[in-house]
Amino acid sequence: MHPQHGPQRIVCLTEETTEWLYLLGEQHRIVGISGYTVRPRQARQEKPRVSAFLDGKIDKIVALEPDLVIGFSDMQAALADKLIRAGLEVWITNQRSVAQIFTTLRRVAALVGADDPAEAWIATVQARHAAIAIEAARWPRRPRVYFEEWDEPMISAIQWVSELVGVAGGDDVFPERAVQSLGRDRVIADALEPARRAPDVIFGSWCGKKFRPERVAARPGWAGVPAVANGRLHEIKSCDILQPGPAALTDGLEQLHAHCRRWAEAHA
Repeated sequence: MHPQHGPQRIVCLTEETTEWLYLLGEQHRIVGISGYTVRPRQARQEKPRVSAFLDGKIDKIVALEPDLVIGFSDMQAALADKLIRAGLEVWITNQRSVAQIFTTLRRVAALVGADDPAEAWIATVQARHAAIAIEAARWPRRPRVYFEEWDEPMISAIQWVSELVGVAGGDDVFPERAVQSLGRDRVIADALEPARRAPDVIFGSWCGKKFRPERVAARPGWAGVPAVANGRLHEIKSCDILQPGPAALTDGLEQLHAHCRRWAEAHA
């Protein structure tokens, strides 16, 4: 690989790009990161934190003289607009499905000339996904899963999370919402709707806020929900599942699978 291939000074507005560049051994290109970054831990110690999710320190980002700024989703459109108007080159990815996550990982790797390590990592991860799916296919029953991304208002799982629930051995109780790309289209207006869908397992990942299973269990009309009655309410930290990158495909999936497997073993 030629050392001068691709951008040399990258600002990452979200964590998944930072984690991926570290996994590829290309972290020397990163000059700024999101303040929400926790993976890998060393990134927080080594790189300046220059943005939140919806906004950033424009002057500070400009001063870093990045040759590329990478962000994620329509939620960062306003921030991207400010950076573009400041004269910077900005790339906003918009992956929503597991397949799109893999495609985005490949595109980032291609940018920095790291196709070979990227393909090796992806092959390993996809093999693990296949092995988990084969194991789950042997279970007599699959748990019905409600994944809550936010509590007030209640928001159900984004597409890649819903798909990973399926790989893990569960069935998302809101599959029709998962295919909606915008968060507002996954808002659940009727507080009893998740209860009526009778999930066997409930996962909470409240976008960085600590999940409170006791609050979920205490919701009016939820006492008879199988997951509540059997105490199967689990937190998966947002950094492990709500970032559309390496973490969700590995640690996030493994946590989903472990809880679904325990349910399946108890109901075999």
